[in-house]
Amino acid sequence: MTAPMTALATADWRRLVFGLYADVRERAAADSPEAAHALWRRGRDELFRDHPASPLDDAARASFDGLAVAPYDPAFRFEAVLHDDGAGEEMDVATGTDGVVPFRRLGTLVLSGLGELALWRLASYGGGLFLPLRDGTAGSPDGSYGGGRYVLDTVKGAHLGEGRVPGSLVVDLNFAYNPSCAYDEAWACPLPGPDNRLTDAVPVGELYRTY
Repeated sequence: MTAPMTALATADWRRLVFGLYADVRERAAADSPEAAHALWRRGRDELFRDHPASPLDDAARASFDGLAVAPYDPAFRFEAVLHDDGAGEEMDVATGTDGVVPFRRLGTLVLSGLGELALWRLASYGGGLFLPLRDGTAGSPDGSYGGGRYVLDTVKGAHLGEGRVPGSLVVDLNFAYNPSCAYDEAWACPLPGPDNRLTDAVPVGELYRTY
């Protein structure tokens, strides 16, 4: 595609992702997180298979039969309260296509029995919450993408909502997904730093496969 057409396709992709997550939040509230997860899986499969901004090339899309996503496990859903540990820390991520992307730490989310993850704010135009994750399955056979995954990236629509306790967020690791650079190096993807790495395995969410 030409550059203008690529930009239009990317904008439409993001519009659809915002709509998908709005439906996910509604389904989770009205039905169950597991039903919302099934909706999310179908929506992402459709985007990857049919949308012109898919990170899969034409050959991969022609044989595509769905992303590798683990079955839903409610044990990996948290309503995590944000603590101010580490708040204000700066993280400037150099990317090959978008230059240096600045993030500022909002604090720490504690995932009971699993560990802690830093929550970041995109400190440039658009803002947004950013919660990347790298776990013990990263880079292993049948595991997750070696560079890590995203759980929340609200400037691009990936937002699971607030928890029932004031100051908390829904952090459902079943919705962890691979950034587009996992499938196409032309995409710029900030990846998890030391404060967004868990030693334990997180065997849910989108796993890594080549297509």
